[in-house]
Amino acid sequence: MRRLVLKAGREKSLQRRHPWIYTGAVERIEGDPQSGDTVEVRSSQGGFLAWAAYSPQSQICARAWDWREGARIDADFLATRLRRAFARREALTSSGATSALRLVHGESDGLPGIVIDRFADWLVLQLSSAGAWRWRDDIAALAADITGIVNVFERSDADVLALEGMAPRVGEVTSSAAPPHVGIEESGLKFEVDLRHGHKTGFYLDQRDNRALLRSHARGREILDCFCYSGGFTVSALAGGAARVTAIDSSKDAIEAARRHLRANDLAEERAELLEGDVFALLRKFRDQARKFDVIVLDPPKFAPTAAHAERAARAYKDINLWALKLLRPGGTLFTFSCSGGVSRELFQKIVAGAAIDAGVETRVVRHLNAGVDHPVSLAFPEGDYLKGLLCQVD
Repeated sequence: MRRLVLKAGREKSLQRRHPWIYTGAVERIEGDPQSGDTVEVRSSQGGFLAWAAYSPQSQICARAWDWREGARIDADFLATRLRRAFARREALTSSGATSALRLVHGESDGLPGIVIDRFADWLVLQLSSAGAWRWRDDIAALAADITGIVNVFERSDADVLALEGMAPRVGEVTSSAAPPHVGIEESGLKFEVDLRHGHKTGFYLDQRDNRALLRSHARGREILDCFCYSGGFTVSALAGGAARVTAIDSSKDAIEAARRHLRANDLAEERAELLEGDVFALLRKFRDQARKFDVIVLDPPKFAPTAAHAERAARAYKDINLWALKLLRPGGTLFTFSCSGGVSRELFQKIVAGAAIDAGVETRVVRHLNAGVDHPVSLAFPEGDYLKGLLCQVD
């Protein structure tokens, strides 16, 4: 029997159904398990705790699959979990509001290290743990069989793979060759997804609801979209009747993608100013030019992947929020986000509050923003709540 025995008193998180087991919690390892193997986890007193996937090179040395002693971790187990996850999203797909959504959200769907996104007639598989990799072929085949979508592309290239001791894998899992871009629709808007080179799995699905919210705030307003990537917020704002949108991203390819999305949706390009450049520098430049905006969107990349990076990330978040608040007209609106796992909701709000004080403006939170409903968060796994946002209004 391959087994992890925990140190005395270290079983509490597993008893609360948190799926991660850190190396420091393990007293001993029995049976010589290999990377990705399913292991039995027991307390120091011998009590059964969970079945977990073993990852010897990671600080998270095991991720729990199931807490039932009689459970069997096999293809049937995975099929059941996948069907449940897909069923949770059924209302979204049946409404016809979007042809792209997250079907599996890792630990929050009871499938640690497994993400599956749907983009029209393609599934994108992203695996980020040794246990998920062990079942790669089964997961891909089961997902295709259950959904009826036979085209499967893999984007297992997240930075966390290095911590698991695994090399990235990107490419078609099925025999079909992926096109350069896959067309999707979101709330009546058209976008192109680059499965092979796009950020994350190709598109920021987690911001769907927030893009729709911006659209409802956009009419007649002048908007600044920072870290715009392929223009999701920009397109939504213009579709909502924005008078003008200035969009910034450091990537030339992202700016070109944003331009294509404007054309695909028959939006007037003269109402959009697309700028390739550094957001921090351009915010300061706009300050010097005395430019003002009615709405500003801050959706930066991950500044703090872990809590160890939180202090440095806090400075960066404060800087961009400080400059943005100074650029807002009285009564203006700020959509500000953090996708950093190392920055909690409480810390993020404190950072924005500090920026408001330094900017000398009275600011209130109108609404807390989250990822969409296809990104559920297990109450036992708060780390799944990675996207944090605030809708703020400046007096």
